[in-house]
Amino acid sequence: MKIELQNIKVSDLFDGYSDNQEGGVIGYHGLLNIRPKYQREFIYSPEQEAAVIRTVMKGFPLNSMYWVELSDGRYEVMDGQQRTLSICQYINGDFSVKFGDNNPKNFRNLTKEEQQKILDYCLTVYFCTGTDKEKLEWFQTVNIAGMKLTDQELRNAIYAGPWVTDAKRYFSKTGCAAVGLGGDYISGSTLRQEILEKVLKWISAPQGKTVEQYMADHQYDNTAKAEWDYFEGIISWIEANFVKRDIMKGVDWGRLYNEHKDDVLNKDELEKRISELEDDDEVQKRTGIYEYVLTSRENCLGLRAFGKDAKKRKYKEQQGICPICGKHFELKDMEGDHIIPWSKGGKTEYSNLQMLCLRCNREKSNH
Repeated sequence: MKIELQNIKVSDLFDGYSDNQEGGVIGYHGLLNIRPKYQREFIYSPEQEAAVIRTVMKGFPLNSMYWVELSDGRYEVMDGQQRTLSICQYINGDFSVKFGDNNPKNFRNLTKEEQQKILDYCLTVYFCTGTDKEKLEWFQTVNIAGMKLTDQELRNAIYAGPWVTDAKRYFSKTGCAAVGLGGDYISGSTLRQEILEKVLKWISAPQGKTVEQYMADHQYDNTAKAEWDYFEGIISWIEANFVKRDIMKGVDWGRLYNEHKDDVLNKDELEKRISELEDDDEVQKRTGIYEYVLTSRENCLGLRAFGKDAKKRKYKEQQGICPICGKHFELKDMEGDHIIPWSKGGKTEYSNLQMLCLRCNREKSNH
């Protein structure tokens, strides 16, 4: 990885600035891609934007920025995008900032001296060249200040191409198609790439691949239609087998779809069982109900557990003796157990508690 430090004037940064919405944002004499199409959306709050401008106005140093030098002599912002956009948008007249007099001022409302002070401000920029792997490692290293990037935002930056651009169109915009179709079932921020990340994890899992491996394989695909078709399949499967409920949002639907899409399911029977479980006070994790009705794994439900005081009291009553094997144990080597299991109607009540040694409790759970 080759890294070269340069000081760049704000006036040079803003020269050639243009914001083409979906097409990206350009600056630095038209040579710098400030927000490539694959990059994240602008997420700074108005106060964060204003803080950047006040820092520049006072002549205080901003954190260093990192640009990637491309093979054609152009550059892309690797780190510092939000600060760069804040500066350019302010000079472009897109927002106003309150300074010492508490009176909001647009760049055009500043005195010529104040304007020139901003334009003459020097940014510390590291110019970087290297392989995709080197850039990813460096990106992760420098991504420790400012508005921290998510893992998926990092991946989008490294595996840029037409496929990422199209995937963001489906999964990463406010009011995007994925939210319109599956908003009642899928949680996560589109702008922070959380929904896109979920879908990529789901679709790559059956192939035994990581998200990085999957993205590398598809980086130069022309469209993300296959990923959208997969997502549509998940939503269709959900709606074909389950009645819509408030507790459905945030369930790990893609994993359940991968594991059970070929199962023969009865929607009415599932709804009856789900309704019973939702009304069961013993069930603490409502989103786990869907996995339970498909797998019968009780650990999905977060069933109520006996408290420490109840277990200490029962331990003393039993004098530390495990009622199954008859041996004495220290409290730390015993666990609270439902005499009548939850699956057979047992409740988490003191009268249904017994203390078992670890081995006996494990063996009982397996029967």
